[in-house]
Amino acid sequence: MIFYNSLSRKKEVFKPIDKKLITLYTCGPTVYDSPHIGNYRTFLFEDLLKRTLIASGFKVEHAMNITDIDDKTIKASTNENIDLKEFTKKYINIFFDELKMLRILPADYYPRATKYISEMINIIENLISKNHAYISSSGDVYFSIESFQKYGTLTNLKLDKLIQSKRVLSDEYSSDTIQDFALWKAYKPSDGNVYWQSPWGKGRPGWHIECSAMAMNLLGNSIDIHCGGVDNKFPHHENEIAQSECFSQSKFVNYWLHSDFLLVDGEKMSKSKGNFYTLNDIIKKGMSVEEFRYMIFSAHYRSKINFSLKRINNAKKAISRITNLKHKLIPIAKDKIQAFPNAKERFHEALKDDLDSPKAFSIFFEWLKDINSMIDNGTISEIEVAKSINFINFFDYIFQVIPKNQEIPERIINYAKLREIARMKKDWTEADKLRNKIDYYGWVVEDSKEGFRLKKKL
Repeated sequence: MIFYNSLSRKKEVFKPIDKKLITLYTCGPTVYDSPHIGNYRTFLFEDLLKRTLIASGFKVEHAMNITDIDDKTIKASTNENIDLKEFTKKYINIFFDELKMLRILPADYYPRATKYISEMINIIENLISKNHAYISSSGDVYFSIESFQKYGTLTNLKLDKLIQSKRVLSDEYSSDTIQDFALWKAYKPSDGNVYWQSPWGKGRPGWHIECSAMAMNLLGNSIDIHCGGVDNKFPHHENEIAQSECFSQSKFVNYWLHSDFLLVDGEKMSKSKGNFYTLNDIIKKGMSVEEFRYMIFSAHYRSKINFSLKRINNAKKAISRITNLKHKLIPIAKDKIQAFPNAKERFHEALKDDLDSPKAFSIFFEWLKDINSMIDNGTISEIEVAKSINFINFFDYIFQVIPKNQEIPERIINYAKLREIARMKKDWTEADKLRNKIDYYGWVVEDSKEGFRLKKKL
């Protein structure tokens, strides 16, 4: 397998630490609001990665964190005058519900930052003892970026060419000026009742230390793959590398993979700009989760993708083509021979080349066109039918875009069978009545040499 590694800025052959088990850490949601579909673009890319690894024979140990303590969660819970734990619980539940709706494979672990405070304090104490961190006069603890010579490697920052401010307390900031970042934030009245006791007085962790503590505690000091959105590169992932490697004295992550933005009208989807949609928003507008998944995977994960009506319509048409083929194949399938057509192999190879979903789609639809022609001409064999069903099932395991509720209802099949009998008797009036009944319930019946075919109406 080959992945584009953000650390080296080139494609690399994937060499896992343990050939039997891949360790994967993905940055999860900050639960101060419902995730928007831009967030889910990243989570879907990670789902594609995980499914491709599993389909390629690997076992995957996956941790996805939940940030339930940071500047945003405190501010939002304070504004609503709700206890932080109760406030974040609501959005954690929404997140888990939406993961199921989107058919995203569950992680093995969903660590919450508030459950790992002691591990964070332990890392900070270690960094202070090694002179990688220091305590300010205000009681905040900062990481000294000058103490880590490799700082900036992930995002290609040149320390000697940047204007350096001394410190930054905020969780998020620009790479225009690099600064010592906060590992621990001393208590302020605006924090309310959100604080923990530490060797430096009461306070709370900075955002960046949270992921390091959870990742190393659950997956070890060295991890195979770490993922996130491209906006996580700096400062979050850059800071994770610095504090983790200074703590453990070993390489933190071997492969960094980042997905690009989902755009709206050419701009990054963002809650701060107000130009975002939630999953619930797009479902209310008539878009299915399958269509959303298809739309996301129609672009390579490292390319920007614009959320548009045209893309939604393309997704609807593509899914219809797949489901129609599946409904054509099922009535004429007599054997479940496990065979692997060349198209399936090429499809899998495309995914193994840095998760090239657009190329995989192209291979699949080229094959779909050929199979449809064989069915229409009556030249498809039982073995080819079995191969085709196998390929469609593999395609759907990876992308999860075929609606699960589109099995043909028994009533519709019975209407179609009765219509077939009426046609054999040349009772065209009865045949037309049955066709109209089928149409009323949202299905279309087509006649062919092999008999009738049913497909869902668009």
